[in-house]
Amino acid sequence: MKTALITGASSGIGETFAQELAAKNYNLVLVARSEDKLQQLAQQLQKQHQIQADVIVQDLTIAEAGQKIFHQIEQQGLTIDLLINNAGFGDYGAFSDRSLSKQMAMIQLNITALVELTGLFLPVMKQRGDGAIINLSSIAAFQPLPYMSVYAASKAFVLSFTEALWAENQDSGVHFLALCPGPTESQFFEVADFPASFKKNSNKLTPAEDVVKEALNAIEKNHSTVVTGGIANQFIVNLPRFLPRNLLVNAVKKQFRP
Repeated sequence: MKTALITGASSGIGETFAQELAAKNYNLVLVARSEDKLQQLAQQLQKQHQIQADVIVQDLTIAEAGQKIFHQIEQQGLTIDLLINNAGFGDYGAFSDRSLSKQMAMIQLNITALVELTGLFLPVMKQRGDGAIINLSSIAAFQPLPYMSVYAASKAFVLSFTEALWAENQDSGVHFLALCPGPTESQFFEVADFPASFKKNSNKLTPAEDVVKEALNAIEKNHSTVVTGGIANQFIVNLPRFLPRNLLVNAVKKQFRP
C-alpha cells in the first residue's frame, strides 16, 4: 500500500484529500495543529477503509517544523509516496493595517514549510525513482491581489516553484503538481478575517471534493498545474495575459477594497 502525507489535514481540502486517498487504499500521515480533529479523522478512516492513519501534531509556522516531521517519519520507518503540501492561510486587509507577525507566519507556512518539506522528501523519492508532490497554490497566484498582498505573492511563489520542479524532474519518476483552486468550501474566509458579506456575495464556492478529484486526476496524468472550479476560474487566471498590469491590479483593487 502507498502512503500519503497531508499537511493541514484537519479540515477543508486537506481533510478531503485524506478521505479520497483512504478510499483509494492509501495509508495516511495526517499533519496539523489540531490533535483532536486529527485523531477523530484517523480513527474514522481506519475503521471505514481498513487503512493505517498516523497522526503528527505540528505547527508548521514554527521554524524547522518540516525537519521534525521528516525525522518522525524516518523514526517510524515510513515511506512517503505522495506528499501534499496543503497547509496554508490568508489574511484580508491593507498590508499596513494588518498584523506583521501574522504576515510573517503566513510566509513561514505557505512558503518556507512547503519548500522545506519538498526539499526533505524529494531526494528520497528521486532515489527510489518514484513519488509525487502536490503543492497547494491558488488562482490568486496569477495576479497581484490588493488587500491580500502577501497571500497572493506566496501562492505565486508556490506556482512558480512547483512548475520549475516539475520540469527539473521529468526523468526522475517524481511527479509535481501545482493545485490552483478558486473559492472553495473551507474555513479560508473565516481564518483570513473576511467580512461575512464578502463570503455571502462571492461566487459560488466549489466543493472541496471536486477540487481534490481534479487534482488527483491531474497528478496521475503528470500535469504541472491544474486550475479547478470550471470556466470562470480559467477566465480569471488568463486575464493577466491580455490586460495591462496597471489596469488589472486597479480592477482587482476595486473588487477587494474593504
